[in-house]
Amino acid sequence: MALFSLIYEVFQRPTISGVVGELVMLMVPVWIAVIVGILVGWAWKPKWAYLGKELLDGSIESRQVFPSSHSASKSSILSFNPMKLQFPSYIPWISDDGAKEDFSVPPTAFSESSSVLQERDASSLVMDDDLQHLWQLVEVKDGGPAWIQMMERSTSTMSYKAWRWDPETGPPQYRSSTIFEDATPEMVRDFFWDDEFRKKWDNMLIHASTIEECPTTGSMIVQWVRKFPFFCSDREYIIGRRIWESGHWYYCVTKGVPCSSVPRKNKPRRVDLYYSSWCIRAVESKRGYGQLTACEVLLFHHEDMGIPWEIAKLGIRHGMWGAVKKIDPGLRAYQKGRVMGLSLSHCATMAHINTKISADYLRSLESVDSHISEMENGNTSDKHPGGSIPRLVIISGAIALACTLDRGLVTKALIFGVARRFGTIGKRL
Repeated sequence: MALFSLIYEVFQRPTISGVVGELVMLMVPVWIAVIVGILVGWAWKPKWAYLGKELLDGSIESRQVFPSSHSASKSSILSFNPMKLQFPSYIPWISDDGAKEDFSVPPTAFSESSSVLQERDASSLVMDDDLQHLWQLVEVKDGGPAWIQMMERSTSTMSYKAWRWDPETGPPQYRSSTIFEDATPEMVRDFFWDDEFRKKWDNMLIHASTIEECPTTGSMIVQWVRKFPFFCSDREYIIGRRIWESGHWYYCVTKGVPCSSVPRKNKPRRVDLYYSSWCIRAVESKRGYGQLTACEVLLFHHEDMGIPWEIAKLGIRHGMWGAVKKIDPGLRAYQKGRVMGLSLSHCATMAHINTKISADYLRSLESVDSHISEMENGNTSDKHPGGSIPRLVIISGAIALACTLDRGLVTKALIFGVARRFGTIGKRL
């Protein structure tokens, strides 16, 4: 009743402007209370609120229904750099609390034999279909929509372009081209694979460890924990990665994979849908010397970080260049360290174990894929190739019967009508 009486008093004001002003003054505290309630409820979310999600995530992980690079979208994406994007710190994410988690890998993570690890890495984590999908993205043969250019920036030693497109379902997808002057593909490959050195220039990476690896293919499973700006809680990534080499072109695939040896926790929150893969190749320098002294990194990236996609796009758009600018100084420091005799870390050493492939092999993957598509289309268009034969048999039999029986035009017309009806049915079979 007090609320109604208050509203009644507001409408007793002598002027319209007075009524509007009083209504605004009345609604502002209400909206402030609503917003504060939402934020407090999010920050103090009880543990039972995670129960349904944990059960769902557990069932998904048990079935290994994790999006691969091929199925996540026929158009994968990018991120302004093979390391994550940095969101602006002014976006007010609310964290669960300030508690820190122990990110150490269980001691049993390395207890499996190398043969078992090799089988798991090569057969079920990062495979040839992932390579094929990345190659299609690089060659623009994935059949996806056109990219929308977002940004173009450059410095004296680096050029950068970024594009985005928004699928009907799933998070935004990104593509970028970064060209580093005076850099070799091999140096850039080692730089991006070196998790130990990454911590020196990527301030979002707060933990990185190797869970499993295959010494034959170079496949790895690594655990990353990334710190997100402001009140947003940390994110955990379980990443499978592998490198293919084709004539000094390096196809580097990294994607989210299931891993039973690292149990899922409430904090940091695990990111399951993750794809970040790139092609590293030598290109001509923009200085116009005609020499292949520059290195281009074509990156495709998308992930579901558990943040509303529209808000994530806003943060990415404002924080993209700030994150990308940090890559070039990091690369130059890495180059200088290698010249000065910096020893390779274990991850960088694993980057030297590549699966060698030829350009003909990549083209063969495309031809096989095209052949399968043609067969599927042919089966769809000629679903019942023998359907016309029963129709021909029925009509021929009707003609023979009509000519044999001498029962007049009415009888023959009836026979032809029935035959035509059955012929139509035969065509549909």
